Amino acid sequence: MSEDTAAVAAHEQQRAPVGKDNGRGISGLLASPAGRNTGLVVALVLLCLGGVVTAGDRFADVDNLLTILRLAAVIGVVSVGMTFVITGGGIDLSVGAIVALSSVWATTLATQGIANDTHWIVIVFTALLVGGACGLVNGALIAYGRVVAFIATLASLAAARGLAEIISNRKTQIVNVPGFAAFFDASVLGVPVLVVIFAAVAVAGWVLLNRTTFGRRTFAVGGNPEAARLAGIDVRRHTVMLYTLLGLCCGLAAVMLVARTTTGSATHGGLYELDAIAAVVIGGTLLSGGRGTIAGTVFGVLIFTTLSNVFTLNNLSISAQAVAKGAIIVVAVLLQQRLARRSGA
Repeated sequence: MSEDTAAVAAHEQQRAPVGKDNGRGISGLLASPAGRNTGLVVALVLLCLGGVVTAGDRFADVDNLLTILRLAAVIGVVSVGMTFVITGGGIDLSVGAIVALSSVWATTLATQGIANDTHWIVIVFTALLVGGACGLVNGALIAYGRVVAFIATLASLAAARGLAEIISNRKTQIVNVPGFAAFFDASVLGVPVLVVIFAAVAVAGWVLLNRTTFGRRTFAVGGNPEAARLAGIDVRRHTVMLYTLLGLCCGLAAVMLVARTTTGSATHGGLYELDAIAAVVIGGTLLSGGRGTIAGTVFGVLIFTTLSNVFTLNNLSISAQAVAKGAIIVVAVLLQQRLARRSGA
């Protein structure tokens, strides 16, 4: 069996019904991709209705809705990359620190000096390079160093955040490059550029995960890495590629965050790992790997961002938001496990 054939077989097995009761009744419907996405849409609609009831025109205002989308765009790009890693059977706790390090490195006086002499795109390339390099290091440690993903990325979290503090000397770096902020502050047909970037990344991620050999290999590696290896898939190389992809997403998110705040700071990206993992899990991607959905991740990001917005408009504390997010994550995981058992997965 060839490598690609094995990946296709694993992918189809992951998508196919498992067990004689799967696909029957309410549990079968909820366990299906269509059922999960429908549930997410219903949850988002109910959350919006709650926002309208509790906050009225403040929530329904167009400017507020655009604000929600702008906030969702940055963490959304990170979440798309996280979907690939978790689908492939991994986890990454360092995404927030990588965003911070990328933002700091891309806004140093040296980087801005080069950008002023050439073009502001230098800032973008620098952030992508730093993010990709961090992801590459994580992937190499996990795949070739055989360090547990939790430990490797936990170490990267501390190291990247510390390096960001050293480079910035714990100071906020102001961006002063002509054209940079103007480009990202613009709109396309009334839609902010940041939102357009998020939409483009989500579409590209969906195509990559569902319509390419790379995506099929990701499902195979996440579902059963040993079987994937025996079928001819280079599991270690693919793992490195997954973490590098996530690192690039973090670099792009750093650019978007710098554009939105016009600053680079070691404090950027706080708790992004929690938000990204939560959005991915809520969207229907299994934490154990082997099943992932970009569409579900997008809905998960919108749900959490809308929830935070509703809490803010109603003057509820950040601590209450954190408690609500934690409760939602636990409920989502328990629901995943229950549906998996009832469907025979």
